[in-house]
Amino acid sequence: MYALFEEAGKFQTGRVLSEAESSAQIELESGKRVKVKAAQLLLKFDKPSPADLMREAQALSATIELDLAWEFAPEDEFGFADLAREYFSAQATLTEQAAALLRLFEAPHYFRRAGKGRFKKASADVIQQALAAIEKKKQIQEQINSWAQALAQGQCPEPIQAQLYKILFKPDKNAPEYKAVVDAARATQTAPLALLQQAGAITSAYQFHWQRFLFDNFPKGTGFAPLQAPAISDELPLAQVQAYSIDDSQTTEIDDALSVQGLGTGQVTLGIHIAAPGLALKPGDAIDQLGRQRLSTVYMPGYKVTMLPDAVVQTYTLQEGRDCPAVSLYVTFDEATLSIQHSATRVERVPIAANLRHDQLDDIVTEAWLNDAHFQHPQGTQEPAMPRVQLAFLFRLAQHLKAQREVVRGKPENFNRPDYNFRLVSQGHASQDATQDTKSTQAPTGHELVQISVRQRGAPLDLMVAEAMILANSTWGNWMSELGVPGIYRSQASLLPGVKVRMGTKALPHAGIGVPSYAWSTSPLRRYTDLVNQWQIIACAKHGNTAALAAPFKPKDAELFSIISAFDGAYSAYNGYQAGMERFWTLQYLKQNHISELTATVFKTFPGQPPMARADTLPLVLPVLGNTELQRGARVQLRLSAIDDISLDVSGQFMALLDADHPQGCDSAEPAEDEDDSAAAGPIAIALDVDEAPHAEVNPA
Repeated sequence: MYALFEEAGKFQTGRVLSEAESSAQIELESGKRVKVKAAQLLLKFDKPSPADLMREAQALSATIELDLAWEFAPEDEFGFADLAREYFSAQATLTEQAAALLRLFEAPHYFRRAGKGRFKKASADVIQQALAAIEKKKQIQEQINSWAQALAQGQCPEPIQAQLYKILFKPDKNAPEYKAVVDAARATQTAPLALLQQAGAITSAYQFHWQRFLFDNFPKGTGFAPLQAPAISDELPLAQVQAYSIDDSQTTEIDDALSVQGLGTGQVTLGIHIAAPGLALKPGDAIDQLGRQRLSTVYMPGYKVTMLPDAVVQTYTLQEGRDCPAVSLYVTFDEATLSIQHSATRVERVPIAANLRHDQLDDIVTEAWLNDAHFQHPQGTQEPAMPRVQLAFLFRLAQHLKAQREVVRGKPENFNRPDYNFRLVSQGHASQDATQDTKSTQAPTGHELVQISVRQRGAPLDLMVAEAMILANSTWGNWMSELGVPGIYRSQASLLPGVKVRMGTKALPHAGIGVPSYAWSTSPLRRYTDLVNQWQIIACAKHGNTAALAAPFKPKDAELFSIISAFDGAYSAYNGYQAGMERFWTLQYLKQNHISELTATVFKTFPGQPPMARADTLPLVLPVLGNTELQRGARVQLRLSAIDDISLDVSGQFMALLDADHPQGCDSAEPAEDEDDSAAAGPIAIALDVDEAPHAEVNPA
């Protein structure tokens, strides 16, 4: 005896070996034996053979007209044999019953299942809707097939072009455009990205990278809703100082300024003045929520996406010619020994005498000019607004503070690699004015001319600001800890390989910088962690020993841990994009200047693998092909491979060994993590730099 039964939504047949009251043992045609519940047995028969029955039933099932079967079907629940008798004849054969079963099962829009072998016909309205949906699905599939065929032939249909970045980065896998790309990729055995490139869908490599960044980090765009910056209501005393900021010319978020008092008296007071949006913004208000969503300003060559709207920034920025609200740290030094005598924090208004721009002054404020009061630049040179005697003291102090940190670090900070500044020039303006930048308010198109200039790390102005910011971040971090006020700290247990910088709420040592604690506090207009710490510092300044009760964030506050987690992720993504865009524009520079060969220095080797080298005169890291025996420090001549603007890949074919002990680029500097805008970070486009490279405003022109 044979049986037809249902298992896991499929119909199978086989020989009945044994049968009990509740189940049967059945041998399938393949020889496999299965135990089938009695309720699953739908037909029992002696002939024909199971294979013949299924073949004949499937052929007959295709001839059953569903509309007619629906007319004949009983109104109430029925079995498949009942329909066979209504549709074929009262003496419906075994094959006809099996055919009715198969046809009922494959037409759920006409007949819904009501149990094993039992059905109930759908209403006329339901059938009409279902048929309309089936027809629509058929038309969509035809459209998918048409689009897939066009893609396979190297043409990109307009609907796919319109959805390009969504398909690539945030696809709706049920969308017909996405399905067409997948079907075409399968048919041509081509990766989807390569397929779309071949079809001409990706017309701009720059837009590819930019749109991917937006989809991942700014899905609603980079614009701001209209927001009114609240005024600072505190009655603040006016500081009796003249403060000067030192930033890049394109910096709009001027967070910090410096002042010097008491020169020649034996005790000199350094004032570190930080813009104070924390006096007006409050945790939870609309602007705070915006800052917490973005967490940091995003920098890239030719553009930047600010953490806060420009109108808000300009309300609190340290603009020259204004008395600006600030949180000021005053540190008094012995003028001869430069030992710290005492420090104090004040919330006040600070007169900003001038906004100095280091890119305009680096060639003027040199070590020779600072160390020799009689040194004169050529006639007509515009000297900085800040008095030379003050700048000379700041430079001497910066060198002293750096040396002290290096004692704690156990080794010096080496500034043996240059910084590279990027300038993008609109090609339409290039012939008129080679110095005109693409405006930072307008995103680049990807077609700009690239200018890359070199600026050595540790330039005097850089060092002055960097050491002042480190002093402030460390001093305020220690002070918050002493008062029991939690903050957001960065720490590093040691300089051993693999020991990374961590963020937390405890004041722990930062071995990479050489300070007992380090709390980012000096960029509240561009980094959300600094704004949070500023709220805490203001509470310390106003309430002293009771600050822990008055501060917005209390010890073990879950909100602080949430902010740290979100900031870590966002900051890493932003830095990664900055690195990628620096690499993108470096590759454009190579193409625009027809550079096919360059010299580089090997800085990392791998057994049996291509070594990594750093270009001697460009911010570029690339693998060296053709010689796996090169040693670290070897200078080599390389021929460049073809450049892939999408993957940002380029490699160098080994041509010649120049010399083996050239120091440039091989000793990885371990720069201090100085929040500051002036101490520009080194090339971080896959350059494997130390985690604590300072995050600068890298020419957001």
